[in-house]
Amino acid sequence: MEVSVEALSHSYHSRRGETRSALRDLNLLIDGPMLYGVLGPNGGGKSTLFRILATMLRPKSGRARVAGFDVVEQAHAVRRHLGVVFQTNSLDKQLTIEENLKLQGQLQGLSSRELPGRVDDVLRQLDLVERRADLVKELSGGLARRAELAKALLHRPSILLLDEPSTGLDPHARRRLWETVDQIRASRPMVVLLTTHLLDEADRCDRLLLLHEGARVREGTPPELKAAIGGEVVLLKSREPERLMSLLAANSPVMFGSAVRVEVAHAHRFAAELVERQPELVESVEFRRPSLEDVFFAATGAPIV
Repeated sequence: MEVSVEALSHSYHSRRGETRSALRDLNLLIDGPMLYGVLGPNGGGKSTLFRILATMLRPKSGRARVAGFDVVEQAHAVRRHLGVVFQTNSLDKQLTIEENLKLQGQLQGLSSRELPGRVDDVLRQLDLVERRADLVKELSGGLARRAELAKALLHRPSILLLDEPSTGLDPHARRRLWETVDQIRASRPMVVLLTTHLLDEADRCDRLLLLHEGARVREGTPPELKAAIGGEVVLLKSREPERLMSLLAANSPVMFGSAVRVEVAHAHRFAAELVERQPELVESVEFRRPSLEDVFFAATGAPIV
């Protein structure tokens, strides 16, 4: 139930002959049942990592192993241990949910005697029994995503890959999706590896890798990562942000959108003293405890967008 990546690198070449690095000397280790997240902006390397682990893409250099098997040299063995939910729909829209599952079972090599029971089990687990005869093209986004999960779990993998799983879902469907993932994890030990750019999904993870421009920038539990900020975050709006930046130079201010951002130990006292000294300079003040967005910004100087 282990996923390991050693010095993994990959790059793409454009038609104009330009080279873009997607992963740069990446290392990670997931050595037991957990929800492990890879957090970063779009274009940061998450999808490339996902495709390599899913045996869909051969890395330029380095090595990745899933359940002890090399993703390049032992891809067939990797797939036996791996369930994959892609960002885009991989179901046949002209078939029913049950027909999609039976087709998947045949591709996985499940016997005709074993397959019906497996289909019934995942339909029950994903609360899809009454929708088994529904055509995929007629499903809502949330139901289609649950059917995707059923398909990924049919062969009982020990490792589940979720690539931006809530893309395109409304808030209710997103909540139902995560309730389902929690139920799956509670039913048996497994590794769930999630790629996301959404902070609330990242906060659910047991451990988290921050990925930026293909490189690892931080790794740890969400509370550990936030604690490393070392203070509270203050966002200050001003008509003269450059002057405010100069005044706060000792506090290492940075522009964060349209606000000046600083990290200080005693935020309310700091803001009160600043407004008392320079009342005309500060339009508004926002206080917040460090978030994963703050962690990412502090490590990279870039927002998660």
